[in-house]
Amino acid sequence: MADLGLAHVDPKFWRGRRVLVTGHTGFKGAWLCALLTELGADVVGFGRGEPPTQPSLFESLELERHIASVPGDVRSDDAVRGAFDGRAAEVVIHMAAQALVRRSYEDPVGTFATNVIGTANVLEAARAEPSVRAVLVVTSDKCYRPRADGRPCAEDAPLGGHDPYSSSKACAELVTSAYREFLGRRRAPAIASARSGNVIGGGDWAPDRLVPDAMRAALAGAALTVRNPASVRPWQHVLNPLTGYLALVERLCSDPGAGGPWNFGPDARDERPVREVADMICSLWGNGFSWRAVEDGGPSETPVLRIDSTKARDRLGWTPPWGLEEGVRATVSWFRRYREGDPAGATREQVRAYLAGGPPPER
Repeated sequence: MADLGLAHVDPKFWRGRRVLVTGHTGFKGAWLCALLTELGADVVGFGRGEPPTQPSLFESLELERHIASVPGDVRSDDAVRGAFDGRAAEVVIHMAAQALVRRSYEDPVGTFATNVIGTANVLEAARAEPSVRAVLVVTSDKCYRPRADGRPCAEDAPLGGHDPYSSSKACAELVTSAYREFLGRRRAPAIASARSGNVIGGGDWAPDRLVPDAMRAALAGAALTVRNPASVRPWQHVLNPLTGYLALVERLCSDPGAGGPWNFGPDARDERPVREVADMICSLWGNGFSWRAVEDGGPSETPVLRIDSTKARDRLGWTPPWGLEEGVRATVSWFRRYREGDPAGATREQVRAYLAGGPPPER
């Protein structure tokens, strides 16, 4: 194991800690499992039997060899309760979700069922399990009602959303808040929610996202097509918010009063238009890779989305050590290693470099 020198994560806390992760076969879930196993945690994953994308980061990392994996649908209360049975989980990190805005237009009812009922099922199962000390529900920065003035949203900003996905995430926040309030009157796990968005990193194969679309095009030798190049988003590497989540869980276990919503977003300098990120990707990939803007007639998107993470910085000491340039460089490097047949090695090296407080490996 690498020398773990990251200030806001305590390796001793996680070594041998029993952690239940929902949504472990997804992009962020797989990175979280890789991070937790590097820290020495005892991880159980619950989620879809089939990974949500092909290729799949979960399968590329062969995570079933390193964690216990329980297949099931988060919309089923029986399946969720079954994932808890006999596990004696101390920490629950709920990441299972329908995570795509465009898909929410195609299946709004399914999106609400997964993101709202699924969250209630996990919280209900957690409150019935005496071993659980902390529950973290991961939602999204899109849970906020869009602001016309473009100012960043702090945790007390109004919730809302003009599309089924955003609305479902706001609803998941309300469910989490309700459980936290009524469970606060009895012995129960500490409950918090985490909001971040537009994470990037190797192994994201989801459709209708800039970086996966770019890497698919680059690997195929095609040009990248970009929707809404002027839209501003808070970009960050996936390891930045994940370590924030772990720091928050550590705090919850020592201070249940730390429950509630928390933002984990990048520095303001990394809130950039889509076109700038596309330019960076194309430049790093080289070989004449380029992009062009297209109008595809899809649903409208919020032109500017920003979140205020002052609370996490001040109260947790959390900072995102990899800025946008480092995050894009790490992502492009990962996909090069994937092309060479070594995604697991790329992931392991990036996790270890990150935890050691260093820059992304230069390979």
